[in-house]
Amino acid sequence: MDKIYLDSSATTPVYAEAVQAMVDCMNTDFGNPSSSHSFGRNAKKLLSNARQQVAALINCREDEIYFTSGGTEADNLAVLGIAERYEKGHIITTAIEHHAILKCCEYLRGKGFDITYLPVDSDGMVSIDDLINSVRHDTVLISVMHGNNEVGTVQPVEKIGEVARQYDILFHVDAVQSLGKIEVDVNKIGCDLLTCSSHKINGPKGVGALFVRSGTPINNILFGGGQEGDIRSGTENMPGIVGFGKAAEITNKIWRQNSQYTQNLRDYFFNRLENEFDNVRINGSRIQRLPHNINFSFNDIDGISLMLLLDSAGIAVSTGSACNSDSVLASHVLSAMNIGEEWLRCSIRMTLGKYNTKEQLDYVIEMLKAKRQLLLEAEQLFEY
Repeated sequence: MDKIYLDSSATTPVYAEAVQAMVDCMNTDFGNPSSSHSFGRNAKKLLSNARQQVAALINCREDEIYFTSGGTEADNLAVLGIAERYEKGHIITTAIEHHAILKCCEYLRGKGFDITYLPVDSDGMVSIDDLINSVRHDTVLISVMHGNNEVGTVQPVEKIGEVARQYDILFHVDAVQSLGKIEVDVNKIGCDLLTCSSHKINGPKGVGALFVRSGTPINNILFGGGQEGDIRSGTENMPGIVGFGKAAEITNKIWRQNSQYTQNLRDYFFNRLENEFDNVRINGSRIQRLPHNINFSFNDIDGISLMLLLDSAGIAVSTGSACNSDSVLASHVLSAMNIGEEWLRCSIRMTLGKYNTKEQLDYVIEMLKAKRQLLLEAEQLFEY
């Protein structure tokens, strides 16, 4: 069987239409959108079109989209840009956020901000009561990830948005993993800021966007020529932005169909996994879950060894977030879920795309059986 890619939460293959749009941009419409001549004006039209395409995907105004170098920068801009408006204050986030949020909060703690990290239950879900009990008179921002990048749990962001509005607190949502998988509508969510990334929706790497609702007080954290409404200076990455826009346009048309397709595959795999394996645990919510996310643990083998053996069989999976793949530490997400030390040793994340098939998942099941048995035998030999 050909190689099987099951790591779509790390990155996705770029749509051919997006590639072509980027090539055309580089070969023909290569002007700087800040230039006043015809080449610049043509580039500016492409920039505006891409902004409209991304805005349409999340149901916002074109002038509320600010392009960045990716999801990490957009997260940084959201948290630091709001914090820059205050000398001190209180920020609420969760224990299972992406490191782009957690490390920003760690930095701000050193600058005098107080940070509350909301705990999660064994499914990775935050509690609205915990959120309300954490609100203070000086709370300036709530930042909560929409769909978790490791275990796929979808947070109740609409209810969190209601709390934020009730207490007049700015609300940021990291929607990098949920965009294109489930509905992401900034008005239904009720957020003031929302992070997007191109390469998670079959666009190019190196470009993302931050939605900033009109009237939201935010400072820039980069200084330069005043591009992107002076919120994100620097000459725009036009090929990347054009590719992002095209991927957003395609995604807007087909995400519902893709979502149902990957959810069916996911549930099929979960059923086989639970029926045919012992000592296995599914991580994350079974109901409030991203449709393409599969995360499970064995309690009797090593996860990195299993991942490498699957890779040798042509199957690409991960042991957690690709952004932290070089770390041998236990997942901070699974640790926060308190699932038990025995399950932290071997967690496997598989994330699906429209290119995956039932036949591929059948092959994965057979390889899981074979490679797991190999590792069990190796451990028994070592113990002997």
